[in-house]
Amino acid sequence: MFLSCTSIYYWGGLLSKNGFYLPPPRKTTGMSHNLPAAYKGKRIFLTGHTGFKGSWLLQILHGWGAIVKGYSLPPENTFDLYHQIDGESLCAASVMGDINDAELLKKELLEFEPDVVFHLAAQSLVRRSYDSPVSTFLTNTQGTVHVLDAIRHLEKECIGVMVTTDKVYENPETGEPFKEEDKLGGYDPYSASKAAAEIAISSYRRSFFLPENLKQHQKSIAAARAGNVIGGGDFAQDRIIPDIVRALEKGESVQLRNPQSIRPWQHVLESLSGYLLLGAKMMEAPQRFAQAYNFGPEPADFKTVEEVTQLFLKTFDKPDAYKKETPKQAPHEAKLLILDSTKAKSELDWQPRLSAAEAVAWTAGWYADKKVAVEKCREQIAAYFAMR
Repeated sequence: MFLSCTSIYYWGGLLSKNGFYLPPPRKTTGMSHNLPAAYKGKRIFLTGHTGFKGSWLLQILHGWGAIVKGYSLPPENTFDLYHQIDGESLCAASVMGDINDAELLKKELLEFEPDVVFHLAAQSLVRRSYDSPVSTFLTNTQGTVHVLDAIRHLEKECIGVMVTTDKVYENPETGEPFKEEDKLGGYDPYSASKAAAEIAISSYRRSFFLPENLKQHQKSIAAARAGNVIGGGDFAQDRIIPDIVRALEKGESVQLRNPQSIRPWQHVLESLSGYLLLGAKMMEAPQRFAQAYNFGPEPADFKTVEEVTQLFLKTFDKPDAYKKETPKQAPHEAKLLILDSTKAKSELDWQPRLSAAEAVAWTAGWYADKKVAVEKCREQIAAYFAMR
């Protein structure tokens, strides 16, 4: 175990001279929708609720008065965020089940009769997908089909927000931002499995959930594409922020595999706000918003892996505590990926609220703060949604 209980909950040894950084609420141009009111009392079926993003979304929904039933594999580690926030206490029901167990998933979803389904469950690591390609395709593609088919058998109105990734596009790495209508594809098994999931989502929408036939089937299904999410409480392997935190705790320099790779970095609350806004809009106009949407940062705000590393390390007064290394025979990972979020801005009134630098600062501040995890999350959730 590379982390002690004290360091997991407090990270006191990593506190910088500048202390915990959290920018004050500021005016932005989007998301005037009253999201807490939209979700209060709603029955939410959340797959992947024990994961990093799922744990943050669970806290938001619980805080807004939603009734949440989670369905997911158990957390991989005892120190994962779900355990730190006592995720079980935030659920009306929590089922530790495999998304590939179609019968169990269908049973649990139909018994709950949800108003909204947020499908986050996935094998989300690119490098792990090279080691376990079959299970990655089963979980990401067939697992999504299992969720869609369970919704198909639900005899009531239901909104489904299917979360995929920014990596679903066929990426020639030209620097052109990807729009929702661009060609789907994937080099690595993770990306390909998510692109295949998008095709399945589109197929189910056309075959069973056609918006024009809403009165008959009563379902509205959308796809949400975002990626390279950062934030406090992420302890996954082969992700840059957790890698940095582990290196800092050990007093080592973090090794950067692809320091010049450009990614659409965004705070976890940015992507979740997009999912939540999309779901709320679908509840109001289920025919109109049953589509795919990108949720990414401003194009001018994309940064390299090295730039993000430098920003994070500055918080701990160790700006040079990294090494640039390119592993021999390393599996392919895209070096350039940019999203175009114009559609979400124009149709949903969604806007990114944090710059990449602020997203890194909020993330570093979470790990530096001495409070317990649930308090840190609550503070950042409140500060984020206070922005107008």
